[in-house]
Amino acid sequence: MKDLYEAIGIFLKYSDKRFPSLCEHDEFHICVEPEKISIEDTKRLEELSFTPNDNEGFSSFRFGSC
Repeated sequence: MKDLYEAIGIFLKYSDKRFPSLCEHDEFHICVEPEKISIEDTKRLEELSFTPNDNEGFSSFRFGSC
């Protein structure tokens, strides 16, 4: 659970959208444009299992079973 909270903390630095996430087919999506996130934070997000996706955001299968 700590990994998820850490990832959300990183995403909060770059966006404060009211509804920034969704789950679809066991994949958790966060709608924050990857190009806005620093290289260091992107690397840490990948360590936390969030990777950039084709939908202008990040996704994780680790946290996707909602």
